[in-house]
Amino acid sequence: MKWYLRRYLHSHSRLAQFLRFATVGVKVSLIDAGGTYLLPWLFGMNLHVARVISLTTAIMVGYLLNRYFTFGRDQRGSFHRQMAGHFGVHAAGGLLNYAVFSGVIALGYNHLIQPQALLLLPLVAIWIGGLVGLAFNFSVSSKLVFSHRAETVPMPP
Repeated sequence: MKWYLRRYLHSHSRLAQFLRFATVGVKVSLIDAGGTYLLPWLFGMNLHVARVISLTTAIMVGYLLNRYFTFGRDQRGSFHRQMAGHFGVHAAGGLLNYAVFSGVIALGYNHLIQPQALLLLPLVAIWIGGLVGLAFNFSVSSKLVFSHRAETVPMPP
């Protein structure tokens, strides 16, 4: 068991990185969902504004976890360059996530009648949007943000 856990934590294979990325995704989705539910409840905030704030917070936490847990500490890119790249990629993924979230919310409010279903609707919308965002963000982040290539552009021969 320890061998599998160690392999999972330290492997550079694409599957291991995806599993770590998904683990981080679960953690940041809890931050995102918590903010989406708590901000309107505590401050009377609009659901969509609360989602923007919670999603931004989740992206910041996700960057730190992905930099040090998912892709390892041996990154060649500078902290600030990678953070900017991460925010760029995740902002695009966040827009995709938010569009799916808004679509699920709109469909739910138009087609669900039972109050219990409406109570869980934002959570379901976050998860569906999150799955779409996860696939996009991992594909782009692993190639552009957290790759092990050097930052310098090679000189032409």
